[in-house]
Amino acid sequence: QVQLVESGGGGVQPGGSLRLSCVASGFTFSRYTMNWYRQAPGSERELVAVISSCSSSTHYEDYVQGRFTISRDNAKNTVYLQMNNLKPEDTAVYYCNARKIGTTDNYWGQGTQVTVST
Repeated sequence: QVQLVESGGGGVQPGGSLRLSCVASGFTFSRYTMNWYRQAPGSERELVAVISSCSSSTHYEDYVQGRFTISRDNAKNTVYLQMNNLKPEDTAVYYCNARKIGTTDNYWGQGTQVTVST
């Protein structure tokens, strides 16, 4: 059974930091590209960051570039999102996503809430 379980969300003041984790099970984690998405109330889900299966490449959307860092530990079946200098507009539910190139595999976690406010 495929599972992606996010953790690490919470409330933080502007300028603060959080580190999200996503633990995977039920599939060969090291063969999957891992992504973080987010969805704010009333908005569509949007991509935040991507990391390739062997960590050789990463991608960040403009609105988090320079503030967020995606990483993974294939030995622990875990992907991370380090979020620094958080802004109120970063408030959203953050989702972990796994995809395998050349297949229709597309797995989602249940999400973790991040709230940035004074």
